[in-house]
Amino acid sequence: MSTDQVMVFSVLGAMLAFFVWGGWRYDVVAMLALLTMVVSHLVPAAEAFTGFGHPAVVTVAAVLILSHGLLKAGVVDSVARYLGRVGVHPTIQVATLTGIVSLCSAFMNNIGALALLLPVAVWMSRQAKRTPSFILMPLAFGSLLGGTMTLIGTPPNIIIAAYRAETHAPPFGMFDFLPVGAGVTFVGLLFITLVGWRLTPRREERVSNKEELFKISDYITEIRVPAGSKFAGRSVHELLSSAMENDAEIIVTGLARGEGRQQAPSMYEVLQQDDILLIKADAESLDRLMDMAGLEPTRGLSDVGHDEKVEDSEINVIEAVVAPESSLIGTTAIGLSLRERYGINVLAVARQGHRLRDRLGRIRFVVGDILLIQGREEALRTALTELGCLPLADRGLRFGKPRRILLAACIFGFAIVSAAVNILPASTALVCGAVLMVLVGLISPNEAYESIDWAIIVLLAAMIPMGHALETTGASQLISGKLLELAGSLSPVATLAILTIGTMLLSNVINNAAAAILVAPIAISLARGMEASADPFLMAVAIGASCAFLTPIGHQSNTLVLAPGGYRFGDYWKMGLPLSILVVATAVPLIMWRWPP
Repeated sequence: MSTDQVMVFSVLGAMLAFFVWGGWRYDVVAMLALLTMVVSHLVPAAEAFTGFGHPAVVTVAAVLILSHGLLKAGVVDSVARYLGRVGVHPTIQVATLTGIVSLCSAFMNNIGALALLLPVAVWMSRQAKRTPSFILMPLAFGSLLGGTMTLIGTPPNIIIAAYRAETHAPPFGMFDFLPVGAGVTFVGLLFITLVGWRLTPRREERVSNKEELFKISDYITEIRVPAGSKFAGRSVHELLSSAMENDAEIIVTGLARGEGRQQAPSMYEVLQQDDILLIKADAESLDRLMDMAGLEPTRGLSDVGHDEKVEDSEINVIEAVVAPESSLIGTTAIGLSLRERYGINVLAVARQGHRLRDRLGRIRFVVGDILLIQGREEALRTALTELGCLPLADRGLRFGKPRRILLAACIFGFAIVSAAVNILPASTALVCGAVLMVLVGLISPNEAYESIDWAIIVLLAAMIPMGHALETTGASQLISGKLLELAGSLSPVATLAILTIGTMLLSNVINNAAAAILVAPIAISLARGMEASADPFLMAVAIGASCAFLTPIGHQSNTLVLAPGGYRFGDYWKMGLPLSILVVATAVPLIMWRWPP
């Protein structure tokens, strides 16, 4: 083994260790690994950042913009509105939801498809008086299966298509993945519908509605502004600021003045004598507030304090889940000044089915946290969009511009057809579609940039030169040589199965796009060593990279349902392991049939 090969394996090994650790973002880790290779002269400095212009990276960015345009236009949501009619039988609900999310994931970002159907799934399970845990994991797995069917269904397919060009063959086309992907998806959905959902854990401690998960009346109190209070004639903002200075964490959720009622009053509302404030606070903070401000408790709750009165025509109290790319992650509600910036109150936080009892100012949000948020509908719409949160089980809150479904579908169809019949290269066709969506006003330029998951873009751009370093240093040939020794005593079917399983296991602990980039050069070297076509080996990598069913960290879809479903880390393999075995057993024969070695 040469010095360069030792260095490549050392850098990649360290990178994988950091991926598994998860303490640093994967795009930061990938960029540090790339820079290390550049400094070590494993990657030429002139080629260090060529990944940003790679067709696969451009295609992924275009797909993300197109997916956002479809969501904004209401294409997926228009289908979701009819799902309430499928009844309450669990098998029918699972079959319908997983089928739709799979179909959507074939043509758009699977996280986006899952995000649209996640609130519907929670609502349907609650209507049927069942825990959401029975349906959310099947929904996440369905989104992964659907992505295997087309070029744009998932980033690994786009990457694998680009790697095929290195074998002196044209890149895979839009529907070249369909024969294998459709078979895998069909068998997977059949298993999930008939057997799989029965293997999901039943988190009976999960409650059926937000009144039970978040018992607002248990920790909201009415206090009155008496004569002589130093805050009579001063604003709500001054009251909150003084409370914070005295280490009293409070939220003003309502105000009653005479016959008038205000939910989530303005921060600049001036308090008057005999105003009644609805205060969310723990006992310690409430005592400090009354001592500091000279306020006094009322004898009981008035209309403004009842749970059923909290939601009216102007004010909503909704649940929202923190999405994987939310700006809330790692921060607190107080640190972001959510009330001042967006006019919303975070009343409570639940994690894995249980409301957190810590003071809100001390809770740092993580992916999948469920927040109970109060605010006016317009403020909620703006805040949730900008903060990267998804409304949960509340279909009344519509995001974006008025629906322009037909226009969005036509633009998307134009991009797909242009790529499918080779009028334009896939990257060019999809970029044209994304630009058209901006030009016709389906999304704004700012929304287009915001819809791109820049962490994925940086990851891909950093990983592509490292994938090439595997080839130029001979590291991929070294690995493939070891595999060839093993394959000498195995059939081609067994070799493909091993490659698929190895990629699948890798994608369960690191990002699936990174897994595809790392294994694709090895697959090409293995094919050359066997003097066979690289197509079946690349297809095996594509399937393996897209089917991460064993852990919640293998794919963002799995992470997104972790907390709403009340799942634990070890829950995923119970349905994921038999599904993974079934995927391999289905994919390998289909690959051999469609892409013989």
